[in-house]
Amino acid sequence: MYTDVVGFTASAQANEADALARLREQEGIVRPLFEPFKGREIKSTGDGFLVEFESALGALECAVEIQRRMRERNSKKPRMPLELRIGIHVGDVEESGGDIFGDAVNVASRIVPLADPGGICLSGQVFDHVQNKVAYQLDKLTAPPLKGVRGRMDVYRVVMPWGIEDRPEGASALPRIAVLPLANISPDPKDEYFAEGLTEELITVLSQFKGLRVVSRTSVNQYRGTSKSVAQIGTELGADSVLEGSVRKVGDQLRIAVQLIDARTDEHRWAQTYDRKLENVFAIQADVAERTASALKVELLRSEREGIQERPTSNFAAYEAYLRGIQASQRSEILSSPELNQEAVSHFEKAIREDPRFAAAYARLANHLITLGEVNRPWADVIAWARDLVSKALELDPSSSEAHMAQGNLALQGDLDWIRAEAEFQQSIALNPSNTLARSWYAFLLEILQRYGEVKKQLQAAIEQDPLNTEHRVFLVNAHCSAGELETAGTLLDQLVKDFPVNVNAWSREGLALLYAWIGKTPDAMRMIEPLASTTDVGSRLYHAQFMALMGRPEEARALLAEWEAGGFAERLGAGDIGELCACMGDYERALVLLEQSARQGEPTLPFHYQDLGFDPVRDDPRFVALLKSVNVPSTLPRPRWHPPD
Repeated sequence: MYTDVVGFTASAQANEADALARLREQEGIVRPLFEPFKGREIKSTGDGFLVEFESALGALECAVEIQRRMRERNSKKPRMPLELRIGIHVGDVEESGGDIFGDAVNVASRIVPLADPGGICLSGQVFDHVQNKVAYQLDKLTAPPLKGVRGRMDVYRVVMPWGIEDRPEGASALPRIAVLPLANISPDPKDEYFAEGLTEELITVLSQFKGLRVVSRTSVNQYRGTSKSVAQIGTELGADSVLEGSVRKVGDQLRIAVQLIDARTDEHRWAQTYDRKLENVFAIQADVAERTASALKVELLRSEREGIQERPTSNFAAYEAYLRGIQASQRSEILSSPELNQEAVSHFEKAIREDPRFAAAYARLANHLITLGEVNRPWADVIAWARDLVSKALELDPSSSEAHMAQGNLALQGDLDWIRAEAEFQQSIALNPSNTLARSWYAFLLEILQRYGEVKKQLQAAIEQDPLNTEHRVFLVNAHCSAGELETAGTLLDQLVKDFPVNVNAWSREGLALLYAWIGKTPDAMRMIEPLASTTDVGSRLYHAQFMALMGRPEEARALLAEWEAGGFAERLGAGDIGELCACMGDYERALVLLEQSARQGEPTLPFHYQDLGFDPVRDDPRFVALLKSVNVPSTLPRPRWHPPD
């Protein structure tokens, strides 16, 4: 990989001191990114680098991350742009005296000038290595002969993920579809899992198409059994089309009736009934996807056509267990039910036992474990287990958005490796732009790093894809508060509560209550938190106790602390959780001791909660500052300190 600073010679002639300062800045951005992608710096070329990688994929991922970082830098300094061109080639080299030589090096250097400022170009050899492993669009260039290179060589331009997302204003919007929950009309009501799982799988299959936007599962699930018209649903979800239907399963026979409806005219775009054996369910999914793409005039890439024809497993017992795992893992009560959590884990484990090459089952189980943990295992063991699962999932399917999301979560929660986590989340989103959960986790990472403008962008995209999910909206209000934009936060908060008066879970309630307290609306805060007063769920109890302690009423917090000290809730609450509880109570010495214990135990609590209001009184404490430094997060906040109400 060769990098080159655009226009460096001219800028150095105009102002040498300024050009050199920007060159040093470029080095500070680019150099730290080589190692995470298994790159080895061979030499600096004055205004760029020559870098050798273990794989073509690693080189490309590193190049994309470099250009993303430079783009971010330029957005903050638009009057002092700093742009790079990058070229990548694969070939044999000889090493001598710490340098490398050979035709491959020369070819890489000749490819660089063909890249646009801020762009990346690849040789045909690199394209052959990566074309089926990345979601980036790779456009073949009509390139001139490369100087000093015999014969004509194919060169490809990488279309960056933001090049697709940041479409110019006025560009045509992509078609948007909502897949409503398929109705279960099987004689056995217990077959509901199959209808639910098939709905999820259709959403997943359609989400593979870059020319289509698919409304997320959380929002469409709210229309299960609805009497609303397609037109009303389309309006509420911002969808042009609605896919609906039913599933009837009797023994090994399957009848699936599906129809695609234009949400604006209520006209059928197509309808089909499939009478097949269960083993043909994947062919049905592929046919539905192709018919839908054709009806919506979505031109499929060759890789997309091939992708939907691939069977995720040839073992139907494995697939059935996988669908049961999906159903269990997505039930709303799973957060407060260790039994349901274990049921989901058991189903995914069975799917893997039935088919050890079922990549999706590995990825699903990994994400489930990272998000919810596992009842009978400590966190460190869960992370180790998830790491093995993700490794296997990516080995079996390197283009799995779900697996890259899990890999990002491992880097985020298991390793506190912000650079690698960001690269993985970006890859997950590039592979599946409709992966709202990956966007949400990415926004969470950006919040940790205080990159609030990017947080808002990701959350706004998530809200567009998942418009009825209040958690994204609560998170967006929080981002404005974190950035010190309390007036905007207050407006959004009032609108959120007005638009979604009943669709608020325990986590969102605590978040909304804190946000109301944050902007000084204490009565609204108390009203919002009140439903959690009688809860028995440990997590909800912690939320309520922390909030009430911040409001100057620590009685519940003291009771919860006493239960924890007596050995209660060990499987749900760690030292970091209780450390924050103590901070909310005003016991800052105990809070710091517990936070230090949490850090030694490898809990990821502090990076995710260090901006919380309860820690404001200890932000300047040297021990707290040292803890933040140890996990590489900023020690200051752009917002004003919060003070409890009188």
